[in-house]
Formats: sequence, C-alpha cells, structure tokens
Amino acid sequence: METLNAGHGDEREPGHGHGPGHPHGHGPGTGHGPEHGHEHGHGHGHEHGPPAGPRPRHRLAHLARPHSHDAAARVDRVMESSARGVRTLWVSLAGLGGTAAAQAAVVAVSGSVALLGDTIHNAADALTALPLGVAFLAGRRPATRRFTYGFGRAEDIAGIFIVALIALSSALAAAAAISRLLHPATVSHLPAVAAAAVIGFLGNEGVARYRIRVGREIGSAALIADGLHARTDGFTSLAVLFGAAGVALGWRQADPVIGLVITVAILFVLKSAAEEVFRRLMDAVDPALLETAESALGGVDGVIEVSRLRMRWIGHHLHAEVTIVVDGELSVRDAHHVAVDAEHALLHAIPRLTAALVHADPASGGPDDPHALLAHHRRDEST
Repeated sequence: METLNAGHGDEREPGHGHGPGHPHGHGPGTGHGPEHGHEHGHGHGHEHGPPAGPRPRHRLAHLARPHSHDAAARVDRVMESSARGVRTLWVSLAGLGGTAAAQAAVVAVSGSVALLGDTIHNAADALTALPLGVAFLAGRRPATRRFTYGFGRAEDIAGIFIVALIALSSALAAAAAISRLLHPATVSHLPAVAAAAVIGFLGNEGVARYRIRVGREIGSAALIADGLHARTDGFTSLAVLFGAAGVALGWRQADPVIGLVITVAILFVLKSAAEEVFRRLMDAVDPALLETAESALGGVDGVIEVSRLRMRWIGHHLHAEVTIVVDGELSVRDAHHVAVDAEHALLHAIPRLTAALVHADPASGGPDDPHALLAHHRRDEST
C-alpha cells in the first residue's frame, strides 16, 4: 500500500516528500522531483546516517551510466529536451512548408487532385508544428501551487490537435478525389506532377526521420506521431507519381483513384496516431519499463519487496511512485537510506525518469498493522 509523505517543498516542487516518516507510523519516504533543492553528490550528502560515501554498487553504476544529481543539471536536461523539440518543429515547418509551396504551384497549373491531396497533407503536417511548439514552450514552465506537476500535459493536448488535423486533411483529400471522379478533368504538365511527387517524398521522409529520431530520444509521443504522419505523407507522394504514370498511359481516372488511395493511407496513420495519443492521455507506459524498474529495485540492498510501482508520462518525461517493503526493525535513518538507494537505482535504470517518490513500508510480522488507520479509505483500492 502506498503512502505519500507530507514533504517540504517550494512552489517549484510542491510534491516533494522527504520527511522522517508518516505521523501514523508508516515508514519513511523520499521524493525527489526534477527540481528539488537538495544537491546530491555521488555520495548523497544527506547527513542521514553513518554511510558517508557512495556504495560500491553505485560507484559501478555511475561508471556505466553517469548522471548528475545536482538540481540545476536535471532542470537543464528537461529544458534542453524541450528546446530540441522546438528546434525540430521549426526545421520541420520550414522543410514541409517549402515542399507544400512547391507542390501547390504545380497543382495550380496541372489540376491534379492526387497532388492536391498530397499538398494538403504536407501543409497540415507543417502546421502541426504550431501547437506542438506552444506545448513544448509551455512544458518548460516550472510547476506552481495550482499546476503541481508542471505543464508537460500541454504536449498531450497538442497531440489531440495533431490527430484532428490528420482527420481534417484526409476528409479534404477524399472530397477532392470524389469530386474529380464525378466530374472528370484533364491533368496536364505530367512531368511537373511527377517531379513534385518525388519532392514530396524526399521532403516528408527527411522530416519524418528527424522527428521520429528526436521524439524517441526525448520521449515525446506527440512528436513521434507527427513523424509517422510525415512518413505516410511521403509514401502518398509516391502514390501521386504512380497516378501521373497512369494518366500518361491513358487511364484518366488514375489521378482521382490515387487520391482516394491516399485518403485510405492517411486513415491508417490517423488510427496509429490516435492510439499513441490516447495511451499517453490514459497514463499508459510500456510494461517493459516496469520490468526494468522492478529489476533495478530488486537489486537494492535492504529492499525486501516492491509492493507497488506506478509510472506515468507527463509530456516527454517519466514520473514514478514506488512503495517498497523493508525490515520493520530498521531505524528511520536506515530505512530512508534504503529508499534513497532505491530512487537512485531507478534514476540509473529508467531513461527520461525525472521524478521518483519512494515510500518504505515495514515488513509484516509485527503485532500491529501499520496501515490499519487507512484501511477504510482503501477498501476499494486495488493493490
């Protein structure tokens, strides 16, 4: 069972819990958010007991995967990841905006609805940089007493706008293709249409790779979804090329038919992007992350059991809440040392984890249930 200790923190980290124990007799907890004010050296300068230096296991961990516990350094990493996201979006906006402009010029002279659909998709994809850019900038703001977890969720809200733009672009492309099927027209300047299709593919694929790579590196589901959208637009550009070839061979309906094929392809992207954004909004995490965290916690000296482990994404950063079981005979200081070691292990093991709150429960076996006072509050809570 989990108890979050009342901690001491400022407005930038209201949820920081680091007290000696819960007033009802629960074990000590430790919660170090991304901006907590205690500076950790590698030896954890907490003055919490005899162990003054880092344990051998921690020395090895730092050699394998060094990181700073300094509050400013951790905030800098959060800011830098958001800055990288913003840079990626502006580069994408320039690349796709230029691609769409070039294609629009060809649409004006050729009358190709397949190329029109591709142009609409590219323009919509470029415009997704605007809500995402706002979200990344908002996510850099520090937490307040009202928004105690910060503003990282703005990124997930931006994901909803991206999904809406994908849906709108597919609807516009379908309407143009159906209209052309009902009212056939001649497509001219086929070499220019073919060249615009190739430009569209190259522009989209370049932007897609860039977005997906940075999105995975900083853990941004919205940026990854945006990259997948761009990748599909690249393949639809190749479909335009096939449509131009069909028209050149005498099949006049090739252009609107390819336009409908493009619409169907974008519906698949819509499904994938919607699922990704939905999972983030519902606090879904990859089960492999939980397995990695449990393995790391299981290797910490003094941890008897991990009774609860929860993780959630807030924007492109992970937060964790953990309840561990320790020897009930440990002193408050020693139990706190175990909790700090557990948090330290998580920070090494989980990429993009910026906050972990660890609570220590005493092992069962004593005369009293340490959670008896809270039992009626947790009657319906799953363990």
